[in-house]
Amino acid sequence: MRKYTLWIISLAILAAPVIALIVYIHIFVPQTLPAPVRLQIQPGTGLNKVAVDLQNVGVVRSALAVKLLARWKQQGGQIQAGCYRFSDPATPGEVLDRLVRGDVEKVSLTIPEGFNLQQIIARTVEKGFGEKEKLSELAYDADFIHSLDIDADSLEGYLFPETYLFAPGIGEESLLQMMVKPLRSHTDATLMKKAERLGLNLHQWLTLASIIEKETGLVEEMPLISSVFHNRLKRNIPLQTDPTVIYGIKDFDGNITRKHLKTPTPYNTYLNRGLPPGPIASPGLAALESAVNPAETKYLYFVATGDGGHKFSKTLKEHNVAVKEYLAQRRR
Repeated sequence: MRKYTLWIISLAILAAPVIALIVYIHIFVPQTLPAPVRLQIQPGTGLNKVAVDLQNVGVVRSALAVKLLARWKQQGGQIQAGCYRFSDPATPGEVLDRLVRGDVEKVSLTIPEGFNLQQIIARTVEKGFGEKEKLSELAYDADFIHSLDIDADSLEGYLFPETYLFAPGIGEESLLQMMVKPLRSHTDATLMKKAERLGLNLHQWLTLASIIEKETGLVEEMPLISSVFHNRLKRNIPLQTDPTVIYGIKDFDGNITRKHLKTPTPYNTYLNRGLPPGPIASPGLAALESAVNPAETKYLYFVATGDGGHKFSKTLKEHNVAVKEYLAQRRR
């Protein structure tokens, strides 16, 4: 009996280094993947299944190591759902940390400055995010718009143009909420006070900024464009801006005509004084800032110069000369 006990003890002593080495390899040595792999973790998936799935796709050597670590760290119920992409060597502890942080694979969506609501929806659907009918319905849904603390009939102008990173599978409501959120930080209290001093509420501010955005692609010109519109608003002169007329025309074919300028719509700023009913596109940060920081000028007119910029004038006489120069340049 004593001999048998000594044999077991000796075997255990000999096996201990081997067991320690196996534990060390399974827990502390990073697993190298031959190729990147993706793992989708559905909401509500338990620790056991997650651990087994990680082993099956080769992210970890042992599901048991993941389960032991999760229970030791009391993180078994903290694993976040989503699609994870694994490519770099990682230990079970590092893998578990990613799952707890929710470090899921991100996709991107870029919304350019000056896109209107329909263009944003079309771009979003084209990139494979959401359904057009659902996005359009939400964009005009009074209850949903009110839930975003927006006092408007639609989300036109309220979806901020930038590049968004988010997890695949995001729903339509979350998409729109995500696009509204940055607008809050870019229309902070300091800028809002400037807008109020100019007699603009948030909706009017966005409306003016959207017109500035559509009138020029040159950031350095935006304060000058803004000054023209502010000067006209102060004098109760119609803004006479083509982008608003175009916005009000259904199925616009890309060629604005005299008939369009004489067609009554709420957005025809040749026929109506003041700002149109709402934004005509999503303004970027430069347009937003220019709308409440107009240049100090006496300009009342501007016309394209043909090279992307504009010629600004104080009087109609100066403006007519500039227009003739522009038309002559086009003919040449």
